[in-house]
Amino acid sequence: MSNARDPERIQTVVIGAGQAGLSVGYHLARRGLSFVILDANARVGDNWRKRWDSLRLFTPARYDGLAGMAFPGSPTAFPTKNEMADFLETYATRFKLPIRSGVKVERLSRHGRGYLVAAGNQTIEADHVVVAMSNYQSPRVPAFSKDLDPGIRQIHSIDYRNPSQLQEGAVLVVGAGNSGAEIAIEAARGHQVWMSGRDTGQVPFRLSSLIGRTILVRVVLRGLFHHVLTVDTPMGRKVRPKVLSKGGPLIRTRSRDLAAAGVERIPRVSWVKDGRPVLEDGRALDPRNVVWCTGFHPGFSWIDLPVFDADGRPKQERGMALDQPGLYFVGLHFLYAFSSTMIHGVGRDADRVASTIEERVRATEPAAARGHAGTLHVQRSRGATQA
Repeated sequence: MSNARDPERIQTVVIGAGQAGLSVGYHLARRGLSFVILDANARVGDNWRKRWDSLRLFTPARYDGLAGMAFPGSPTAFPTKNEMADFLETYATRFKLPIRSGVKVERLSRHGRGYLVAAGNQTIEADHVVVAMSNYQSPRVPAFSKDLDPGIRQIHSIDYRNPSQLQEGAVLVVGAGNSGAEIAIEAARGHQVWMSGRDTGQVPFRLSSLIGRTILVRVVLRGLFHHVLTVDTPMGRKVRPKVLSKGGPLIRTRSRDLAAAGVERIPRVSWVKDGRPVLEDGRALDPRNVVWCTGFHPGFSWIDLPVFDADGRPKQERGMALDQPGLYFVGLHFLYAFSSTMIHGVGRDADRVASTIEERVRATEPAAARGHAGTLHVQRSRGATQA
């Protein structure tokens, strides 16, 4: 096994084996490039398995496949999170992607003209590194959370699985986005629930309806999110900062669903007084549980490179890190388009990054030295997501 004094040499390292990392791997293998995918989880798909039990995708299965492989089952069904996890695991096996599971990258730094990836007692030298992870890695909670009464059970959405984790009594869900709304409705089956936060808006149709499926896919997902709201369009450039800072609209849940479930919409929580959360209108609550659906920090502190802006977001253009040749990002929210972090959108970004790596490899190395992976020959499955 390699160590810091004798690092392993690999042309390209992909960090993360979620849908972004697997998509990058597929496109690298198709080009015959040498690479390895490192992932901290024990199994491919665990990043989905660890989410709350009732989670389903927002998109029907016909749009949840990755390049080269359609999602199995009914094309109109909305897959569960475990079905998505199993699909990713099957995808990795089918295309024989070189994945090392249980390997957590602890540091990424410059090493000569390339990079050094450190993971426990393993070190790898690479000319190219693709960080194929979303910028939702480290849970964010307000600083005043530590001042809440210790008798209040606090759970961040990243650790929430189902209502059995809640103790008896009222539940305060902080955050009114998609996660907060779905968790609030689930918790309301056995608890009084308040949901605090700014109204993010909602799509004007139900996903389960025929018109909803049609409009969602053809107009919203494939049209608006994938082709209109991009960094190349005036509308996309205007919307992008708002989406990155405030999030998107409610997709599956609607305001009347929350009302019907008995969820009370309340203003934002602003501070804590005498151990109790206080709203911006001065009202104090007495919950027994608080579920923080307050988002995430980027979680890239392990990247020891000057590649971040003041908000901790990678400085990049269409996935290519600025002033750091050979470093790439895939899976970030609105990396190129609103769809960049979605199943149907990540493949386009992955293909573009893989193409750039191929161009740079061809420009710097003779054909005989371009790795030993061999070209991945695939018959594209009907219905598989295409860029």
